[in-house]
Amino acid sequence: MKGMVAVPAGHFDMGSDSHYPEERPAHRRTVAAFLIDAHPVTNAEFRRFVRETGWVTTAERAPDAAEFPDARPDDLVPGSLVFAPTAGPVPLDDWRRWWRWTPGADWRHPTGPDSTLHGLERHPVVHVSYEDAEAYAAWAGKALPDEAEWEYAARSGRPPTAYSWGEDFLVKGKRMANVWMGEFPWRNDDPKHVRTSPIGAYPADPWGLVDMIGNVWEWTSSPWRESHDAQHPSASGSCCAPTVLDESRRRTIKGGSHLCAPSYCHRYRPAARQGQAIRSSTSHIGFRCIRRGDASV
Repeated sequence: MKGMVAVPAGHFDMGSDSHYPEERPAHRRTVAAFLIDAHPVTNAEFRRFVRETGWVTTAERAPDAAEFPDARPDDLVPGSLVFAPTAGPVPLDDWRRWWRWTPGADWRHPTGPDSTLHGLERHPVVHVSYEDAEAYAAWAGKALPDEAEWEYAARSGRPPTAYSWGEDFLVKGKRMANVWMGEFPWRNDDPKHVRTSPIGAYPADPWGLVDMIGNVWEWTSSPWRESHDAQHPSASGSCCAPTVLDESRRRTIKGGSHLCAPSYCHRYRPAARQGQAIRSSTSHIGFRCIRRGDASV
C-alpha cells in the first residue's frame, strides 16, 4: 500500500530494565506481520481527511462542563495545550511551568489562533486526541498500532539497544532524531527545528521508517498501565507530556518528541512509554497508522 512499509512477523525483547520504572520488566513478545505508515500522519494528510468527512477535532470543541465541574466558564472554550519556553531555568517538577492552555489552538493553528499551517504541510499533525487519531485511521481503512507493534517496528529487527539506531545518541557525529538540544525548557540550541520538523528531516531506519523516535509522541491503541507487569505496578513521571491519574481513560504514547531533552526526559527510545488522557491534545503528540492481515505493499 502506498506510503506504508511491510513489517515482517517476529519476536523481540520489549521494554527495558535499565531506564524508567514503567518500562519494566523487559520481556519477550511475538508480533504478526503488518503494514505501517512510513511516517507520522502529516498536516496535509489530515487536512484531506477533514475535507472529506467534516471531522471536528477534540481541540475544536468546547469541553463538556460535566467533565470539568471545577473549571471556570471562561476556560470551557475550544483550545489545546501549547508548549511555551520559559524565560530562563526553572525547576523541572511541574509541567505547568512550560505548558499553556491556549484557546483557539488546534491542528490548523498549532501555536495559537493567530498561527497557520503555512510551510508546515509536511510536518506531523499535532493537537489530535486519541479519538481524532482513531477517526482518521478508520477513514483511511487502517488502525492505530498497539504498543507492542509500535515498539517492534521502532526496533527495525535489531537487537535491543538504547536507541533505535544503536547505543550512542550520535552516529558519526550526526543527530538521528528531532529532540531538544540545550537546557530544557528555556534554551533550545537547534536553530533549524525549534518545534516539529518535516518528515524525512532525519535518516530513515533500516525498514524505511522515519521519525519513530523524536519529533512527536505517537498514540497507540494500548490502554495505559504503569508497568508491563500488571502484578507489580510502578510509578512513572509525567515527563514533558501533561497527563492525568485515571488510568482507564489513558492510552499509551510512544517515541518521545522534540521536547525530550537529555537533561530532563530521556524518553526518545523505543522502550520509552507514557500514559496520555484520551481526550487530551497537545502541540507535540501525533500518530501513525497500521494495516493488519496484509504484509504486502
